Amino acid sequence: MPIDADAPVSQRLLGAAAELLRQGGVESVSTRAVAAAAGTQPPILYRHFGDKDGLLDAVALHVLKCEIAKNRTLLRQTDDSVADLRRLWDVSVHFGLSQPDCFILIYGSVGRGEAVSAAAEATVAAYAKIIARIADEGKLRMSVVRATALFQAYGVGFVITQLRVPATARDPELSDIVYANALARIMVPSGAGRPRKTLAGRANALRQAISSDDTPLTPAESHLMVDWLARIADRRRP
Repeated sequence: MPIDADAPVSQRLLGAAAELLRQGGVESVSTRAVAAAAGTQPPILYRHFGDKDGLLDAVALHVLKCEIAKNRTLLRQTDDSVADLRRLWDVSVHFGLSQPDCFILIYGSVGRGEAVSAAAEATVAAYAKIIARIADEGKLRMSVVRATALFQAYGVGFVITQLRVPATARDPELSDIVYANALARIMVPSGAGRPRKTLAGRANALRQAISSDDTPLTPAESHLMVDWLARIADRRRP
């Protein structure tokens, strides 16, 4: 991918690093190689990103933002929250399988910098926003926090497992199966009658209402109420 010589130097460095990461993995992203590809010198890179780790953190966030921007139309909100969740799943899986080194930087490394943490949180926030809508419809069988964490675990685990398998040997239907299992775990069964009649459904719907509407509660009371409702939604069932 050609580097725009007129772009700010930080953008040229990020673009060069992203391309080197895509072509050759983390080992190819040396400060010297990135600086050369961006048409500048290593001291300039250090001035912008501190060191190689700082550059890798920044490029991971850069690549994820580009991916989100590229799929903005696909990820637009519709009236079907479950369909929106499925599209986000497909985009996330495609990102992981097409940008494996970047995906591992974001989700497979522990204790990386703030930029990588922000990249990971961006995806978590996207999942949470859609899952909160499912909760608002009374269709969630656990709290939004727990459902989001569970869905993220399914997604990250699936991609990392698939990255260990040669692309030609991957089961093309496995993503559908894992997604269906994740969805079944977080949603009220379709045969359970009206979703809002379940205790978890009522608790989640009320929790979302308290979070989004003005209530006659003090901040402390609202916080306590939200905590109680989350505990009800996440209660262990016999």
